[in-house]
Amino acid sequence: MHRAGVEVTVTCPPDHPNRQLLMDAGVPTIPLHLKHNFNKADIATLREELVRGRYHVLHTFNSKAVTNGLRACKGLPLKVVCYRGIVGNLSFLDPMSWMRYLNPRIDRIVCVCEAIRQWFLHMQPAFLRMPPERPVTIHKGHKLEWYSDEPADLARFGIPEDAFVIGCTAAYRPRKGVEYLVDALTMLPDDIPAHLLLIGRMDDSKLTRKINASGVGERVHRIGHRSDAPAVTAACDVFSLPSTKREGLARAIIEAMAYRVPPVVTDCGGSPELVVDGECGFVVPIKSARALASAFEKLYRDPALRQRMGEAARERIGTHFRNEDTVRKTIALYEELVPNPD
Repeated sequence: MHRAGVEVTVTCPPDHPNRQLLMDAGVPTIPLHLKHNFNKADIATLREELVRGRYHVLHTFNSKAVTNGLRACKGLPLKVVCYRGIVGNLSFLDPMSWMRYLNPRIDRIVCVCEAIRQWFLHMQPAFLRMPPERPVTIHKGHKLEWYSDEPADLARFGIPEDAFVIGCTAAYRPRKGVEYLVDALTMLPDDIPAHLLLIGRMDDSKLTRKINASGVGERVHRIGHRSDAPAVTAACDVFSLPSTKREGLARAIIEAMAYRVPPVVTDCGGSPELVVDGECGFVVPIKSARALASAFEKLYRDPALRQRMGEAARERIGTHFRNEDTVRKTIALYEELVPNPD
């Protein structure tokens, strides 16, 4: 947006890894670390900047930014736009929800996938729903050139060279459905040398017990948080994120698709918006280890199908989830809210 001529100022923590990139690109930045939902000092700093700079739009990107931002802009004639990346987890009965995304002061909520917008439009009770024009869908855009790393060497994680590797990147939560991947691994025929590679924080005690009791624990590899996670994903044969609820538009799926790794996802949230079932991957029912195992087996036994789906997955990201489209639609939203900026 900066390159497109929009005057943008970014607030971010002083140690944020992208702050220097923004500054080098000529984008003004304000060091601000929003550690709490309501912080008087941060609110005062933000309000001072909003008054001084005579801004037209305040665009917030997380919950703490929403609560502090709404306080900072009280009484100011600017539009408030919020970003929402997950389905649900709000309630008309929750006071904090009204201080965040249900607050009537918010003009637009940018939903990262259509599933989120639809959830807002169908909240119950109906008489409390927000105006239908408030939630809008703008998919998270990417550039294929961002994904150019060489696939990692999986042997360093103890994975045999001939293994059929199923990758999954996530910060463990029950709703991510990782346990169903473990179950699916146990259901695969013995002639399939499948290994499950779990990337990210996966040290939960419940998951540990599940793996230990599975009988296939020696083929489950938990490698923790990795700064080279995309390169590790690129070395996998298949990628899977079997979420059971609240999924938005998972970056991990996008990364896998960009690296030509065919995805197997569940019919949850925005995942079916990314993956066209049968064309660039498989979409299976939630909470079905059997369906996951069936999809994995199809991809293992048909390398040509695996290659076709991988190519189609990359093509889909390159044509339907472009960063340029995200920028264009966001600027159009600003222009709709502020048609005649002074």
